[in-house]
Amino acid sequence: MSSLALADTNPASLSADAVVVGLYQSADGAPTLAPGAAELDAAFEHRLIDTLVLLGATGAVGEVTRLASLGTVPAPLVAAVGLGIREAADDESVRRAAGAAVRALAGSATVALALPALRPAAEGAALGGYRFTRYRAGAATDRAPVTKIQLVVPDAKDKAAKAELKRAAALADAATFTRDCVNTPGNDLRPPAFADAVSKAATKAGLAVEVLDEKALRKGGYGGILAVGLGSAQPPRLVRLAYSPRGKATAKIALVGKGITFDTGGLSIKPAKGMWEMKSDMAGAAAVAGAMLAIAALKPKVEVVAYLPMAENMPSGSAYRPGDVVTMYSGTKVEVLNTDAEGRMVLADAIARACEDGPDYLFETSTLTGGQVTSLGNRIGGVMGSESLHERVRAAGDRVGEPMWPMPLPEEIAKLMTSDVADLSQVASGMDRSGHMLQGGYFLSRFVADGVDWAHLDVAGPAYHESEEYGYLPKGATAVPLRTLVELVVDVADNG
Repeated sequence: MSSLALADTNPASLSADAVVVGLYQSADGAPTLAPGAAELDAAFEHRLIDTLVLLGATGAVGEVTRLASLGTVPAPLVAAVGLGIREAADDESVRRAAGAAVRALAGSATVALALPALRPAAEGAALGGYRFTRYRAGAATDRAPVTKIQLVVPDAKDKAAKAELKRAAALADAATFTRDCVNTPGNDLRPPAFADAVSKAATKAGLAVEVLDEKALRKGGYGGILAVGLGSAQPPRLVRLAYSPRGKATAKIALVGKGITFDTGGLSIKPAKGMWEMKSDMAGAAAVAGAMLAIAALKPKVEVVAYLPMAENMPSGSAYRPGDVVTMYSGTKVEVLNTDAEGRMVLADAIARACEDGPDYLFETSTLTGGQVTSLGNRIGGVMGSESLHERVRAAGDRVGEPMWPMPLPEEIAKLMTSDVADLSQVASGMDRSGHMLQGGYFLSRFVADGVDWAHLDVAGPAYHESEEYGYLPKGATAVPLRTLVELVVDVADNG
């Protein structure tokens, strides 16, 4: 990941490979320079905007226009990045602009950003510079990612500025860990290896770690996790991570994330087209693990315990079958109709266990259903659960640029999920896919203890982008909703 640093040097005097300034879009005229560009403009004898317009700059969000300085300033390259219309520009506009600029300037060792809003600029720049090249022999011939990012501020010694940079760096480091896990192919990140990777990173961060192997899972009665893992040669795991603040905690939060390291659909096998993306079916667990790493670095005054159920859903002679009845950790007996609805099985066990810790809030996230993509697309996650948390989750997502949309859990969904042979059906009877995303949310609700405020974040679309990159989000793993989870934890710590 690119390193972050503060600089209070005049941007026109910085010895960087490139200096980036912001550009506002105008609805009825030429674009205008954003705050932070005045000194650079003066060095160009106030002709910077005219030159950028000649090069085609409009100020649209994420648009990057590059200009050779030809010795006018020490930096050989000046870049202007669009922030959109001034009145509509917000923190997310700055994040996307910074990410786009750093990605466009790959090959430059040091890039200085003179943009408004320090933390969004730092977050966007660090997140936007990410690349996953572990398996690419030719990666050395590509333009190298930016190694150092300088954020231009009035005073580099200012405590508030340092705190903003620290938080941005913690989130970017955590997102890098999450993205690396999700991007790693299924043959190299099966459940035991995933558990080991999380345990190593969490231990280094100072978190308490407990890993339940298949023997401990059997002894503990984790029927859902075990059932999903039956078809794989690599047994399942349940990882517990715990963070405790110094002094009195203001609240206790549980985080749960789905960790299916590869999902073939089991005996209800998926079509071949697109199945390669199922290495990302552990994105929820990876995001929760990353969130815990960031929490350990930021040290909020709240207790946080995370549960990461990990399994590989494979077809084999030992795999669980449609028609099986599984006794879950909670004692609930579930009739399985579709082995491809495995995520809710492992999550139900983890949620029930997490509730035993007595949390005030429980936030669970998963790439749970294709219904989320059908309903909300690839960039907006669905939120279900306690209505008291709907707006809190939505607002947290908006603040960090990870949009979420509240969805209902109507009574008719509950009626669909009755079983003639067990306490609960895993999916709707007859495989009725109406309200498919809501079915997953309702199923999980049956395993949440009374009195626990909870939210289920279905991020099947936003967590992994196969075909596009935009702003600070790369192709492949995005780390959504890591930053939303951290924002929620900090919000609870500060406001209860």
